[in-house]
Amino acid sequence: MTFSIVGRSADGQSFGVAVASKFLAVGAAVPAAEADVGALATQAFANLAYRSQGLALLRTGTAAADVVAGLVAADPGRDSRQVGVVGPAGDGATYTGGECFAWAGGVAGDGYAIQGNILTGHAVITEMERAWLAAPGLPLARRLHAALAAGDAAGGDRRGRQSAAVLVARRAAGYGGLSDVEVDLRVDDDPDPVTRIGALIGLWELYFGKPDPATLLPLEGSLAAEVRDRLAALGHDDLAAWAGIENLEERLVDGAIDPHVLAHLRAAAPDEQPPAA
Repeated sequence: MTFSIVGRSADGQSFGVAVASKFLAVGAAVPAAEADVGALATQAFANLAYRSQGLALLRTGTAAADVVAGLVAADPGRDSRQVGVVGPAGDGATYTGGECFAWAGGVAGDGYAIQGNILTGHAVITEMERAWLAAPGLPLARRLHAALAAGDAAGGDRRGRQSAAVLVARRAAGYGGLSDVEVDLRVDDDPDPVTRIGALIGLWELYFGKPDPATLLPLEGSLAAEVRDRLAALGHDDLAAWAGIENLEERLVDGAIDPHVLAHLRAAAPDEQPPAA
């Protein structure tokens, strides 16, 4: 009743899951990820214990294929389970029990595992893999979503659409650098959840993405004057205070301004328009 991808970033530092289903709040059940350890998806008649058990095995250095083998060997309900696992190195691994509802299956390769059940057909998995392999340079959340969107476009869950989620873990990449949960987004009940989760990733990038040093603009001269004027029009005299109110504090840099922050400020305090004739 679900299709998912479990993946590792190209630099080997991020681990995540993207999942969609005709199921309420699929993000509450399927995904698990831990920085420096790996990620896992449990689905079909999901065994939620796989999440903690699988991550525990990955912490010991167990390879993804052996994690999957260990989980299903110990589970009397294995025939109706589906699971995908990726670790810090090597191929991911996927398993589909023989009693999962058709169409069901999966594919795995270096740094990823893709699986689904009650799908419109094999093309869902094929297109997800194609999209994943075509975008190695994307940030992990975007790459996972690209694969999920390709599966959705290919038919996805044959019962319809309801929920989607993206979870990414990376050491100290969370808010303020004090958490390893980099991205944790869910659409629990929506007629087009995969599209909606993509829009939420865009908002996450705006509010919590890290500034690109190559694009920072020095706050000096005419630009500094413009920023002061626009802040004053909004009733502020301090960029940091305004950015905090707008939830843009993660993009603040001393002595410079992130173009995303500048665009947001310009939209909030547009140039005055001349009066109509």
